[in-house]
Parts: sequence; structure tokens; C-alpha cells
Amino acid sequence: METISPITNLTFKVKRCEPELIVPSKPTPHEVKKLSDVDNQKGLRVQIFAVWFFKKNDSPSMEGKDPVKVIREALGKALVYYYPLAGRLKEDSNGKLMVDCNAQGVCFIEADADVKLEQLGHTVIQPPFPYLQEVLYHVPGSDKGIDGPLWLIQVTRLRCGGFIVATRHNHTMVDAFGAGQFMNAVGEMARGAQHPSVLPVWHRELLDAQKPPRVTRIHHEYQRDIDDAKLDIDMTNLAHLSFVFGPDQINAIRKHLPPHLATCSRFELITACIWKCRTLALNLDPKEVVQVTCAFNGRGKNFGLNLPLGYYGNAVFFLNAISMAGVLCKNPLGYALELLKKARSKMDEDHIRSVTNFIVTKNPPGYKIKRNFIISDLTKVGFAEVDLGWGCAEFAGNPGSYPMVTHYKHHKSNNVDYGIIVPICLPLLDMKRFKDELKKMIEGPITCETIQPARILSML
Repeated sequence: METISPITNLTFKVKRCEPELIVPSKPTPHEVKKLSDVDNQKGLRVQIFAVWFFKKNDSPSMEGKDPVKVIREALGKALVYYYPLAGRLKEDSNGKLMVDCNAQGVCFIEADADVKLEQLGHTVIQPPFPYLQEVLYHVPGSDKGIDGPLWLIQVTRLRCGGFIVATRHNHTMVDAFGAGQFMNAVGEMARGAQHPSVLPVWHRELLDAQKPPRVTRIHHEYQRDIDDAKLDIDMTNLAHLSFVFGPDQINAIRKHLPPHLATCSRFELITACIWKCRTLALNLDPKEVVQVTCAFNGRGKNFGLNLPLGYYGNAVFFLNAISMAGVLCKNPLGYALELLKKARSKMDEDHIRSVTNFIVTKNPPGYKIKRNFIISDLTKVGFAEVDLGWGCAEFAGNPGSYPMVTHYKHHKSNNVDYGIIVPICLPLLDMKRFKDELKKMIEGPITCETIQPARILSML
């Protein structure tokens, strides 16, 4: 199995210009817009990073074009349609967020690096990317949740004619799908479109709580007490690796499943595998309760929310699979997969409405951290499709790896998709055990018989 570790012995210099504010290229409405109750949750009051690596385009039509100039102009044009992103967040007397659409602009940085894309190579540009601070300068004060820019973008030209686009945005305004929608709109404007092919839709009231709010489900993804907020992993000696799940690995893991589960989705299969191997690697007390929390998209017709095409607010919700560590570790892979499938079967409009009502009535301080692992699939959010005129990126997505969270992304090289890349961050010894457990899953003996099957239902 291919693993990707960060290469940190490469050195290069980045020369930056002074940060500037890019405002909408035409006048836009000056108004105050309320965010949804889903947007307002405290767990989303964070900054999210993304990065794109583009090769030089040798097409005659691109000759002499400067990516900095093209993207700067395209941003201004896209912000005419996405004008709330050029505004600033405010809080009302109850602490609820709203955006003042004052056209103050997004933060933009022009930069040049004395390095070629081929020097970085695919092992560096895939996560975890060790040079994020070079290609995305932290403008002092730019990460303020209130009254700060909602989007920061740095475009870094490379010596080879390629370039890097790195962004940071306020999660309360958009989820990954919304971020992908906006960046694709920037790409369309960069390629000469008069307007985005998907027009943005606000209508945040569609994800407000019911009146009166009724919580009808249990929502394990949120903190219940102070203990739930504890990060129970040693942070002093962390290892960062990315694991590639290509067709061979998927087929090998699928052999561990009984026939009635063998047609599960790739996401379910990888998630069950990662959850079990990670739990084994952490060497927990068998009686500890562990969970995996998976993000899913509330758009589309499956959930009855009737969110219109173009909705770019937060519409991502979570399903949770829960087990005692010892039961998860002793059982074959099918046990973890059954838990995931049972949790996924409960995802419906009632669940989403209950989540929204829970956020309003309980005001949770954040997501559960202790013994939890949060997984988000970014392969379908539109990052890989962003084309600023130079073609699609060699890599597109979140650049990091984190102890409690991972993001699935496409593993590409020369526009060939080799599978799913999964960044993992664990203490050094735990990472060694994780690699060993994953190797056993892919190369070891096959076992499909479930031990203590009744536990599957009781754990839910």
C-alpha cells in the first residue's frame, strides 16, 4: 500500500506583496443577512483551509497570461454574485450571527516562489503539505470571526509557470460544497463567463429550527459535558502520513466482508477499515466506548429539505456509529460496517430537523472529541473540478492531517485518478501499530464470522 509522508528538507523562498482587499467589481446590495441556525453552531466558528496546485498550460491561448491578474479579476466578478462573502460577520444581542454585506472585500495576496512544481513532486503536494504557511500567509487579524475578512486567498507563481492557490475561509458562511461552488464560479469567470453556471442562493431560513423546536433523536456528535471536549491523544510526538486506497486495496479489504455486505460503497468500506484499524492502534481499554462520526450532505432529494440548487450555506450533518472498543476490535470488519449502515439508514429529514432543534435548544459548545474520529468525504464537493483557465489542479483539497479528523480526497497524478487518499495523524507508536493493522487487513487472513452479533443493535 502506498503511503505518503511529508518531505521537509526542501527549502524555497516566497516573496509576497502587501495583502489587498478585493471587492465586488460592480455595486452590490448593502444589507444585513441572517445566517441559519445550522450556520450558527459553535462547532463551525473555525477557519477552513484548501489548496490547489496547477501546472503550466502550454496552450497558445494561455501564452502570457498571469494567474495573479486573472484570478484577482475573476474574484471581483464572482463576488458580485456572492457579495455576502465580501461582507463582515456581526452578532446580535443573543449571539446569533449575521453578515453585514458592506462590500469591504476578501483578502488577497500576490506571491512568487523560487521553486518548480516538479521539485515539489506528488509526494509533497498531497497532504499533509508541509509548506502551507509559505503559500498562505497569515495576515494579522484576518482570522477574526467577527468583523474580519471571510475569505483569504494567496496566489503563488512558481518558476515553472505553474502556480498554487491557497485559501482560508470562515466555516460559518459555507460548507465544503459551498466553498467548492464559489471557487468553481471564480474559475468560470476566469475563463470568460458572464455569470456563474450555478447561481448562488441564500435562503438560510430553510435550515432554521422548528417552532417550537423538538429534539426527537440522540445526537452523539456533540459535546455533552466537559469530559467530551478532552483530546485524549498525546500531542507531543505526532506522525503525519497519508494512505492511498486504490482498486487493489479496495478489493483486498472487500474480501473480509460476508456476501450480504460485499456491495457496500467505497466510502463505507474505507471508513469501517480506518475506524477499526485506528481503534486497534490506540490500544484502548476494551470497555471504552468509541465512535466514528461521518459528515453527509443534506442537499438533494434524499432528505426532503428542498434546498434549492445553488444553496451554499452549511448543509452538512453527521451520522454516528458507536461501539465498545473491545467488541469493535475483536469482531471482523463486517461488524463495523453493519454499524455504519445502520446509522446511515437513520439519516432522514426528521434527523436533520432534530439536529437543528438540538443546536438551538442545547447550544452545544462544539463537537465531541474524546474517543471520536470525524470523517469527511471531499471527493464530490467540487474542489477537483476548479479550472481557472489552466486546467484542473494536480491536487485540490484540504492540505492537512489532524488527530481527530480526516478528509478523503482523490489521489491524482498527471490527471490519472489512483484512488482515495486518507491523511492520518497519530502519535508515533500508534501510527506504527496503525500501519501494521492496515497491512494485516490488506494482506492478512480473511475472517468474516461476527462475534457477539447482538452487540450491533445494543450499541446503537
